[in-house]
Amino acid sequence: MSKGNKLPEVGLLLYPGVRTAAVYGMVDLFEAANEIASRRVDSAASGIRVSQWKIAEDGEIACAVDTQGSAEHGPVAIVALPGLGSLPSREISARFAPWLRRQHEEGAMLCSVCAGAFVLAETGLLSGRPVTTHWSFAQALAQRFPDIEIDTAQMIIDDGDVITAGGIMAWTDLGLTLVERLLGPAVMLETARFLLVDPPGREQRYYSNFSPNLRHSDEAVLKVQHWLQAQETGEGDLRPVSLAEMAGQAGLEERTFLRRFHKATGLKPTEYFQHIRVSKARGLLEMTNRNVDQVAWSVGYEDPAAFRKVFFKVTGLSPRDYRRRFAARQAA
Repeated sequence: MSKGNKLPEVGLLLYPGVRTAAVYGMVDLFEAANEIASRRVDSAASGIRVSQWKIAEDGEIACAVDTQGSAEHGPVAIVALPGLGSLPSREISARFAPWLRRQHEEGAMLCSVCAGAFVLAETGLLSGRPVTTHWSFAQALAQRFPDIEIDTAQMIIDDGDVITAGGIMAWTDLGLTLVERLLGPAVMLETARFLLVDPPGREQRYYSNFSPNLRHSDEAVLKVQHWLQAQETGEGDLRPVSLAEMAGQAGLEERTFLRRFHKATGLKPTEYFQHIRVSKARGLLEMTNRNVDQVAWSVGYEDPAAFRKVFFKVTGLSPRDYRRRFAARQAA
């Protein structure tokens, strides 16, 4: 919280490749929150100051834009927003790392959205911490920074002085989280209602597709993964696949196959095939009018109750709620 008459300052990183739409969107969100806060007598502060930071010609990190135009800075939060195209390189991230560490030492929260997590992680301050990013970037983040605890089921992970957000549009979730911290929950909720966006609390797993690890060198396991994927993408219904069948496809003894599959993919073969079945079920719920029991049978579950339990475990939604949220209009 700011002291005296100073507004709490949130700094946005303008690293090369950052999505300018997210930068402008975050600025607009804070502007809306400031307008709402100015009308409330119970507001904890009168507004949020926004600054934008980039690499200057001399190589230093300098303020490029400031809503107050002041030379004195003391950000309470620094935000690395999503990137456009390729992931932020280690070389670019390393140029921001010393400045980010210094801001953190002086009390600033470090925040990221989507690929912005790669920029923060270069500081070393995310080591051993729970972090989220876009679900499709999880493997790349884990490979580059193996000491980070990645959880892409969550849209927001608030670890106190570090807050990370998942997908590209999760800047709305992060922005509202910061509004709640700095201006209070009443202003946050009114801002969310004004912008017609959900308050923080969504889960990224509602939206994510199964993205298996295929970037390993175990050819026997890859053969089974491609075989299982063909089951999902085929036109017919899925049938149950046993561990013995998978081991047979790999040409391995069951115990050896189980060990190697888990090492290569991070999942047990039965868990992996569960994700395949749920992925197929998502498509059926989105694009067909089959009822939930029929969908369960189509993906190889004889017991629809067991299917509902597994589906909720993987997606965080019941099949009925998933269809209500994501069904194509013509199938609704």
